[in-house]
Amino acid sequence: MLGELTEQQIERLLKQQITGRIACTDGHTPYIVPINYVYDGKNIRCHSVPGKKIDMMRNNPVVCFQVDDIANIFHWQSVVAWGRFEEITMMTEKEHTMQALTKRIMSFCDTETDHTSHALTDNEEDIGTKIELIFFKIVLIKKTGRFEI
Repeated sequence: MLGELTEQQIERLLKQQITGRIACTDGHTPYIVPINYVYDGKNIRCHSVPGKKIDMMRNNPVVCFQVDDIANIFHWQSVVAWGRFEEITMMTEKEHTMQALTKRIMSFCDTETDHTSHALTDNEEDIGTKIELIFFKIVLIKKTGRFEI
């Protein structure tokens, strides 16, 4: 059976998952990439290093975000949301975002030695050279959800 998720189910799926996809465009070429994120009930909060995705979103802040939970081809839930990219520049908001991402991502670690390569580590050697982190949020404007069971 195919159906639409309720607002509560959409919110639950956004809060439950940790990896989604951001779709952006330069006006000619669409680009979609997976990201780790945390959902605060209003915004998708993320961080990234400089690159194509950040360049595109800075030039065209209209984006789409997608997340799903797939048990198998006949049992899944998916949320698609539209929003606006906003770079986070205030240090307190950057720190809040980093803390929320760290707490969320680390809850998925199996052992104390697990860590992500996304600059969420105390050991600079774990991420190689020092990198510039860009913090941003997707201010959600519209959300829809579908499922199959």
